[in-house]
Amino acid sequence: MINIGIIGGSGYTAGELIRILMYHPNVNIDFVYSTTNSGKPLSVAHHDLMGDIEMNFTDKINPDVNVVFLCLGHGKSISFLQENQFASHTKIIDLGNDFRLNKDAHFEGKDFIYGLPELNKADIKKANYIANPGCFATAIQLALLPLAKNNLLNNDVHINATTGSTGAGVGLSDTSHFSWRNNNMSHYKAFEHQHLGEISESLVQLQDDFESELLFIPNRGDFPRGIFATLYTTSDESLEQTVAKYEEFYKNEPFVTVTTTNINMKQVVQTNKCIISLLKKGNRILITSIIDNLTKGASGQAIQNMNLMFGLEETTGLHLKPSGF
Repeated sequence: MINIGIIGGSGYTAGELIRILMYHPNVNIDFVYSTTNSGKPLSVAHHDLMGDIEMNFTDKINPDVNVVFLCLGHGKSISFLQENQFASHTKIIDLGNDFRLNKDAHFEGKDFIYGLPELNKADIKKANYIANPGCFATAIQLALLPLAKNNLLNNDVHINATTGSTGAGVGLSDTSHFSWRNNNMSHYKAFEHQHLGEISESLVQLQDDFESELLFIPNRGDFPRGIFATLYTTSDESLEQTVAKYEEFYKNEPFVTVTTTNINMKQVVQTNKCIISLLKKGNRILITSIIDNLTKGASGQAIQNMNLMFGLEETTGLHLKPSGF
């Protein structure tokens, strides 16, 4: 059994980890760390767990666990690791953004591997430390990696993507209150979202001369979870040629499906799947990419990485079915 600990246990990504890992056949949840809810049942923060798991939050860590998941706010993982030491054998999967960029990947003797399995699977299998990708970054990269692999990203890419309210975290803000968010929509951080850096680094990894612009408009949706991303750029290839390249790139990737049919977000919510739809109109290629921001965009992908790191089949514990209605 893989003995695991979760840091920052009260948030959305931690709740999603618990929901999946408590039924993972190779995992034992050793502790869920939360300073704000220490001593209280997990169901105090994660109401849907009532009756499913008898376990309390703790403000103590077990430094000898096999793997620890860091579900802290962005920028807080570094300070936590500086203040808390784990055993040399403990693997670390950070769901924040502290170690995602190349310039931040080396920290106190630890080399963090960027944890997008469809890009870095071989390195993830050998890694001890993983920087889990951002949710928008996951959807957008999976949409573009096959083009980069074939040196076809030679023009600007226009991206419009809408995420659910859970993408903003469990803490309240002006734009996450129900009264503001319901029946409403807005964009934010237009052209300068923090995920652009990691997306660009991954594209350059496959197409070293990539220097086109990613013109990204992120939107807030009035639904809890999911990302619906549409991207377009120019391409002289036919739809059939493009589909063939996508299918070849993802032929060994169990969580990515390529189609030319219309897709909708309910097909992936509460699963670790990404579905990519391709459409061609003249010299423009439209790519639609859909994921669940909490699962494939965060906790499910973190578990996929854990499976790879411990030599398990990467789908273990992740056979999750969406709700069609």
